[in-house]
Amino acid sequence: MPEKCILVTGGAGYVGSHSVIELIAAEYSVVVLDNLVNASMESIRRVEEIVGKKIQTYNVDLLDKKAVEEVFGKHKFSAVIHFAGLKAVGESCDLPLLYYKTNVGGTVNLLEVMKENGVNNLVFSSSATVYGTPQYLPLDEKHPIGGCTNPYGKTKYFIEEILRDLSNAEKQWNIVILRYFNPVGAHKSGKIGEDPQGPPNNLMPFVAQVAVGRRSELKVYGSDYDTPDGTGVRDYIHVVDLAQGHVAAIKKVEEGCGSKTYNLGTGHGYSVLDMVKAFEKASGKSIPYSKVERRLGDIASCYADAALAKTELPWTAQKNLDEMCEDLWRWQSTNPNGFRSADGK
Repeated sequence: MPEKCILVTGGAGYVGSHSVIELIAAEYSVVVLDNLVNASMESIRRVEEIVGKKIQTYNVDLLDKKAVEEVFGKHKFSAVIHFAGLKAVGESCDLPLLYYKTNVGGTVNLLEVMKENGVNNLVFSSSATVYGTPQYLPLDEKHPIGGCTNPYGKTKYFIEEILRDLSNAEKQWNIVILRYFNPVGAHKSGKIGEDPQGPPNNLMPFVAQVAVGRRSELKVYGSDYDTPDGTGVRDYIHVVDLAQGHVAAIKKVEEGCGSKTYNLGTGHGYSVLDMVKAFEKASGKSIPYSKVERRLGDIASCYADAALAKTELPWTAQKNLDEMCEDLWRWQSTNPNGFRSADGK
């Protein structure tokens, strides 16, 4: 096995699977660990088709520390990219203990096993949710964090704090924390993409499911925000750009960087109605929608200042809104039921 073998937790998921492809393109060896709660082995099978090689995958939960230790016993990892975790904002409000146990507890287990095995390079999948309600825009890494509006966001914040404490206490650790904005799109092959289990929690998968006939209409939550058209504004980033940000982050930890934090976004805010129009253009389909009351915890606008990532990683988003929508439509139109149509799940 090549010297630089990367463990990707949650590697069968949406961002994880796209990152596996980009890591292999960058000539890394990859091992995937995933409990398949929010993912499918069909995703890994499709990735194998795209990259033309088998990917060693373990169906393991990070809460099963013994099983994690066994995976580390079989491979010599140079670094870990940690995607694994529960991520539904609404569900986190209903099931906070599950989120804290899975996301925080699973991460502590992973870190302990990494330490036992002398693996000190980590890239962590965080989120712009750690910023809470923006005090100013665009959001840069100096913006205060911790004012999270839901337990999911709080788990990301608490894990970030754990990682900073660890890096301060044990100088051998090299950790890059990546705060995502809103990943959209899919691999250009149309073979893999976002496949939410149950009703989508995010805008664009829902829009795509309306376009393909799985759902009757889109509900636009809030049309009276202080934004150009009254609907919420977010920073949408193509998932392949995001995946390439993880490759850049791996190279950063290999250099020996201590603890670093970067926003991954485009720096451009698009409203809900902007996204609907762009997707109608890409798909040639009309997206019926109705405007309803705001959701608790939603904010008016959120978009990134990604200048630090551009300077230090160096990384910058390349793909535009049209490409995001075209790639998403290619995935959704060829896989109307996601991976379930292929593996029967």
